[in-house]
Order: sequence, then structure tokens, then C-alpha cells
Amino acid sequence: MNKKMIVSVVVTLILASFHLAEAQQAKKISRIGYLSGASAERDKSWRAAFQQGLQELGYLEDKNIIIEQRYAVGQFERLPELAAELVRLKVDVLVVTGAPAAHAAKKTTSTIPIVMTNAADPVGTGLVASLAHPGGNVTGLSDFTAGVITKRLELLKDVVPSASRVAVLLNPANPTNPLQLKEIQAVAPALSVTLLPFEAKGPDDIDRAFTTIGKERPGALLVFGDPMLGTHQKQIIELAVKSRLPAIYSTRPNVETGGLMSYGTNFADLFRRAATYVDKILKGSKPADLPVEQPTKFEFVINLKTAKQIGLTIPPNVLVRADKVIK
Repeated sequence: MNKKMIVSVVVTLILASFHLAEAQQAKKISRIGYLSGASAERDKSWRAAFQQGLQELGYLEDKNIIIEQRYAVGQFERLPELAAELVRLKVDVLVVTGAPAAHAAKKTTSTIPIVMTNAADPVGTGLVASLAHPGGNVTGLSDFTAGVITKRLELLKDVVPSASRVAVLLNPANPTNPLQLKEIQAVAPALSVTLLPFEAKGPDDIDRAFTTIGKERPGALLVFGDPMLGTHQKQIIELAVKSRLPAIYSTRPNVETGGLMSYGTNFADLFRRAATYVDKILKGSKPADLPVEQPTKFEFVINLKTAKQIGLTIPPNVLVRADKVIK
């Protein structure tokens, strides 16, 4: 073989390796499905935290990942259809926000890996076999820690010691809400509190619930965490303020929107951590082998503007415990 032929073969091999590398690079674009029971606006800051987590791990949208987003806007009955759409797109991973979305995704596929960002009590609601050994195609993070919901009730009593009757607004369509109600019902007597549960599956139910709440005249209100209730947080907050009702919510955005106070998981931290699950799965890990993690960061937020609006003075011993005070 002469020199010209050798050079020709070498060049051909080099070009072939370039083409192979390009083909491999093209295959590295992963498709992630993002399914939420809430609205895009409601999820905005948390979704940004998830995307930031991905970027820190080297994933850039439209370069090596594509994120397909679907939102039920509080209409949980749409979740199965939206989950099916994402499955038909052949996503590599399904990222789900909230327990209703997680359940819809699990019922839709048993093969595509599912990463929860914030599903409350995944063991109690049947999403996973256990936190340490999920056992199926679902893993991720839970926003449920025993005592968090009871802590909200305790904070309400600290702020309004005279509140002997507390209204509870929950969505019975969310499998975690009835479980949380049982938890606070167990501790209510020790706090000298009678709970008045009010159910809402949609915005019309919220108006009706507040009409009844007004007639019952409770001393305070506890609003459960739920994608539908979160989607309509502005409506709930306005009604609570109009009723001059001290209310506590599950997440910080409620207070930033005008709610009185919130105590619960730092959701931005959960969503950032969810990115690490996606990374591991895309690199070959199986959901069944990835333990479900629980919250490590919590926050207590108070809105003094709202307190003034409803004629309430926050006790100093409660104020100093807040992680953030909106003035």
C-alpha cells in the first residue's frame, strides 16, 4: 500500500469517527416530560429551580435536553390525558409535581421512570412500596414530614390563642389531603381546638366554602397544600382577607401573594434536588434503586401587611421565629 492510499484510509477513518461522534451526540438529547396538576404560573418559580438544578448538572434546554410541559390547572380529571400525551412523546423521564400528577403518571405507564418533586406521603398513598426501596418506576422527593401540618395548627394558636374553632380548607380529590386531616384531628383536642373541614374541588366550591365559613364564624383558617387550591390561591387569599380571617398556608408563594403566613417545605430546594434524580436516571440508574428523599429545609413566612389589613397583631415571640417577614 503506497503513501497516498494510507493517507486516504486515515482521512476516511477520521471522517468516519467524526460522523460517528456527531451521531452519538445527537442521540444524547433527552426528552423530559413535566406534568403538573397546577398552572404554569403557579409552578413558575419552582420549575425555574428545577431547570437551574439541571443546568448545574450540565443539561441545557434545546442542546442536550428537551422539556415537554403539561399543566392541568387544578383540573385533576385532565391529568390522565396529559400523562398519556407525554408517554406518546416517548419521554425518557416523567417529572411530576404533586401527588395527583404522580398517581396519574403511575397509572399511565409502568415503564417510563417517574420522578416526584413534591408528592406528600408517597408510601401512605401507594405511590411507592417504601422510602428506602421504592420498588417500581416511581422515585424522587416527598414534601411530607410528620408533624409539619400539626405545626401549622400550633402556629395558628400561637397567633390567635382565642381561636377555639379552626376552619380547614381541603381538596378531597387529592389523596394526601384526607390523610393530613386525620393527622391534625388527632392533635386538635390537645390544642383545645375544634376543626371545621370544608371541601373544595374547584373554584366554585371555594366560594361556597367561604360562604359557609362566614356563617360558622371560626377563629382562624388552615389551608391545605394542593395544586388546585394553589392554582386559585389569589381567590382564597382575597376571601380570607375579606373575612378578616387569620389564615396559614403551606408554601411561601401564598404569603408573597398576600396570605397571612405559611409554614412548610422549601419547595425550591425540593425541585432543585429533583434534577439529581433525572441526571441519575438518564445515566442508567433505575427508579426502584433510588430511595425517596424527604425535605431538609423548612420555612416560616409572615406577611405584616396582611396582618394589619385584618386587624391582627403578631405576637413578638412568633415574629422572631419567622424566616422571612414581609413588611
